[in-house]
Amino acid sequence: MNENPIYFIGAGPGDVELITVKGRRLLDEADCIIYAGSLVNKELMDGCKAELYDSAGMDLDEIIEVITDRHAKGEKIVRLHTGDPSIYGAIREQMQRLDSFDIEYYVVPGVTSAAGAAASLKAELTLPEVSQTVIITRQEGRTPVPEPERLRTLASHQATMMIFLSVSMIDKVTDELIEGGYPESTPVVVVEKATWKDEKIVRGTVADIGDKVRKQDIRKTAMICVGKVFAVGQIQAESKLYDRTFSHGTRLARNS
Repeated sequence: MNENPIYFIGAGPGDVELITVKGRRLLDEADCIIYAGSLVNKELMDGCKAELYDSAGMDLDEIIEVITDRHAKGEKIVRLHTGDPSIYGAIREQMQRLDSFDIEYYVVPGVTSAAGAAASLKAELTLPEVSQTVIITRQEGRTPVPEPERLRTLASHQATMMIFLSVSMIDKVTDELIEGGYPESTPVVVVEKATWKDEKIVRGTVADIGDKVRKQDIRKTAMICVGKVFAVGQIQAESKLYDRTFSHGTRLARNS
C-alpha cells in the first residue's frame, strides 16, 4: 500500500453518524479535505485539523491542482463526496487525472442517499412477489442518458425505482413513467434531504406527485422513489427465509 494515497470517501446521505468508521477516522487524520460543499453536511468536519476546500465552485483542473500540490508536500488528502461516491459521484474523471500523475488512491464507500431515503421511509426496496429489482437511474437533462436507459424504457419492468437528480423535472419524470407502463396509481414518494434534520417526505402517486412537490417547493437534493413497495399499509409480504414451513441450509421446516 502506498504510504500517501488519496482517499475518496462517501460522506453518507446527510446524518453525520452515517459515515463509516473508516471514513470518520480518515477525516480526523487528514491534512487537507476537499468536500462537495453543496451536498455534504459540513458538521462532518467540525473539529477536523485539516484545511478545507469547498469544491462547489471549483472545476476539475482546480481540484486536481489542489490534490497534486498538497500531495507533493506529503500531506494526507481526503476527497469527500456525498452519499456513496460510486453513484453519480464524478470520481472516475478525478481518478483518471491522478493516474496520469501516478498518484495512488483508494475509495471508502458510503451510505447512498437511496438507502438513506429507504430508511427514512421504513421501506424494504425488494419485497417477495412484489419487486425483486431496484433500478437506480436519473431523468435525462443536460447530461444525456443512453436511449435504452430512458425512464420510459426502464419503467416497463415495473420494478422499484430510485431516481436521482431529477426532482426539478418531476413532470417529465411522471410522463415517462406513465408512457413506460406504470399505472397512474403507482405510489411515488419524494424524500428531500434524506436523513438530514430538515428532511421532508412527500407521498403521492405517479398522477399527483408533481403538484404535491411543487406545493412543497422541492427543487433539488431529493430522491424520487417509485413502486408498489412504497404502498404503505396496502401490501403484506413475507419471505421464505423465516417461514416455518420452508427448509433451507440452516433450518428444517416445521409443520404448522
